[in-house]
Amino acid sequence: MQQFLSNLDLGANGLWFPVTASILFALAVLIIPKKIISWREIYITFGVVGFITWFSDGLIARQLDLFDIGDPKKAGIGDLMSYTFIPSSLAILYLNYFTHRNRWKLTICFTFIALLIEFWMVYVGYMKYKGWNWYISTIVFLIAFGFLLPMHIKFIRKQ
Repeated sequence: MQQFLSNLDLGANGLWFPVTASILFALAVLIIPKKIISWREIYITFGVVGFITWFSDGLIARQLDLFDIGDPKKAGIGDLMSYTFIPSSLAILYLNYFTHRNRWKLTICFTFIALLIEFWMVYVGYMKYKGWNWYISTIVFLIAFGFLLPMHIKFIRKQ
């Protein structure tokens, strides 16, 4: 049992932030009125974005060692929750309000939200840059929200 608790990395600096943000964003996805996105599209988006996030973590944080989240030697509860729920929830919330008319306004808004989350993770000490920076994150978020997610939803809706 002690080994299990140790692996959760419960003593990580700033752990409260990714756990709280993960819970709040996941709850938001569950309770917001579904305007444009269906439960089927939520299900697919959650899996696809979750997979891409975990794959990116394996490549960028683990292999290239450009940043650390929590204890770099463990995938603790904060890692699990922040990689699983925050990006997927943001993607679902974005797609729930996405139209071609509001695409760029929404892209800028969600890029700003994602950057705020990253800033807070750095501020509370949960995330540490080691070659990564917020300029790179801004580009990644703009590409994800401005291009990849609109292509993703178009692909899902194609019969």
